[in-house]
Amino acid sequence: MVAARITVNGKEAPISPAAPHTTALDFLRERGLTGTKEGCAEGECGACSVLVARPGVNKPTDWVAVNACLVPAAALDGQEIITSEGLATVGAPGTPATLHPVQEEMAVRGGSQCGYCTPGFICSMASEFYRPDRCAHGTDGDDAAAEAEADAEHGPNGFDLHALSGNLCRCTGYRPIRDAAFAVGEPSDEDPLAQRRDEEPPAPVATDYTQDGKTFLRKNTLAETLQLLSERPDAVVVAGSTDFGVEVNIRSRRADCVVAIDRLPELRELRVESDHIEIGAALTLTEIERRLDGEVPLLAELFPQFASRLIRNGATLGGNLGTGSPIGDSPPVLLALEASLVLADADGERVVPLADYFTGYRQSVRRPGELIRAVRIPRPLSPVTAFHKIAKRRFDDISSVAVAFALDIQDGIVRKARIGLGGVAATPIRSLAAEAALEGKPWTAETVQEAARELRGEGTPMSDHRASSLYRSAMLGQSLLKLHAQTTEAVSS
Repeated sequence: MVAARITVNGKEAPISPAAPHTTALDFLRERGLTGTKEGCAEGECGACSVLVARPGVNKPTDWVAVNACLVPAAALDGQEIITSEGLATVGAPGTPATLHPVQEEMAVRGGSQCGYCTPGFICSMASEFYRPDRCAHGTDGDDAAAEAEADAEHGPNGFDLHALSGNLCRCTGYRPIRDAAFAVGEPSDEDPLAQRRDEEPPAPVATDYTQDGKTFLRKNTLAETLQLLSERPDAVVVAGSTDFGVEVNIRSRRADCVVAIDRLPELRELRVESDHIEIGAALTLTEIERRLDGEVPLLAELFPQFASRLIRNGATLGGNLGTGSPIGDSPPVLLALEASLVLADADGERVVPLADYFTGYRQSVRRPGELIRAVRIPRPLSPVTAFHKIAKRRFDDISSVAVAFALDIQDGIVRKARIGLGGVAATPIRSLAAEAALEGKPWTAETVQEAARELRGEGTPMSDHRASSLYRSAMLGQSLLKLHAQTTEAVSS
C-alpha cells in the first residue's frame, strides 16, 4: 500500500503523522500554509476554503472550492489541492510574486481590511474564475451595456455571486468584494491552472491509513466497500464530510474506523431514462445541479437554497438522507417527487420508497452495512412545483420549515398532489391530508383554503430558537396559499 499523500500547490506532502480525523485545514496550517484560516469550524464562514481538482462537468477537471475545516486530510489522499498561497506565481529568488488575477482585483478594489477572511474569499472566487461555462456579457466590468444585461447576483463577466455565498466578512463590507468578483476577466491561455482543466483529474486511490489506533479506509469498488461494511458495521461512512466534519470539530467525535465512499464510480452515475431519473448517492449537489441543468425544476429550485456553494460542492443527496435529519432540505423535495432509494449491501439491492424510509428521529429502515446507492425519481414529473424554505436568512441557513409541492393540474382540476414537509415532525413527512383535500378538486381559492387548513394541522411542530410551533403551523398553510397565488398569476399572464 502506497503511503497516503496529497499534492499541495504542486508538491507532494505525506499525510502522516496526522490522525485520521485531522482536517485538511489543520493539515495545511501545520505545514505553514496559514492563509487557510479557521473561523467557525462548521463550514459556515468560508475562511478555510481551498481548491480541489475534481472530475469536471464541462471539462475533464474542475477546480472546486471546499471547506478545508470539514474534509479529513486522509480523504484527499492522492488528490491535488491549491491554497491561496499557491495561486500567486513565484518568480526568481529575491523578486516579488505575481498576484493571481483574483488576488489583484481584491487588492486594487479594496476587498480586504483585516484580511482574515480574504484567502478564503480568494479561493472561492478563483473556483468561479475557472468555471468553464462562465460566460461574459460584455468586455469588462465597467461596460454599461453589460451591466444592464446582468443582475444583482450575476456580473457582466458571468461571475455568479452564489459562488461566494459560503464566505463571510465582518469588516470589509461586501460591495468591494462584489466589485472585485465582477471585474475579473478570463483566464489567460498560459495560466497553468486553466490548462490543468483540460487534463484528467487525479484518479481515486485506495486508502488504508491508520494512526494512533484509528483508521481511514477507501476501497476501489462498491462490492469491496459493502464487504468491508459487513465486516465493520460500526464504521462511520462519509462522502463530503459536511456533517461528519462538524461532529469532529464541535463534538470531538473520534471514530475508530471511517470509510469513504465519495469516489466510488457506482455511486457517481446519473441516468435520465424515459420513466425515471437515477442520481448516484455520492454525486455532489453542485454536480447534480449542473448535470441535470434544470431537467427537474423542483430540484433546480432547491439547490440555491441548500446551504452554500461551498457546502454543495461537497454535500451529497446520500449523505443528506443518510443522516435522517428532520430538517434536511432535500427530503421534502424528494418526497414531493415520489422518490425511491436504492439500498445496497453485500447481499444485494432493494428499492424503498422514500415515504417508507424514515422510521423515527434520525432513524430509518437502512440496515447495518447497507448504503444508499442511488435516488430514483419517477417520470413524468408533475408540471406545477415549488419549494418554500422558511428560515431566518435568505441563504446558507437551517430551515425552520420546508415545504415542497408537486401538482398536476389539468383543465383547472388537481389531478395529483404531492406535498413534502420538513421541520414539523421527528421525520420528514408527506402531507397526506392536504393532498387528499386537493386531489380531484378545482384549483380554486376555496379548495386551497380547505387544504391549507389541513396542512396547518400536519405533524407535531415544536418551539425552539428558530421558530415557535404556532409559527411553523401557520407557515405550512401560508405556503399553499402562496403557491396558489403564484400559480394563478402565472396562468393569468
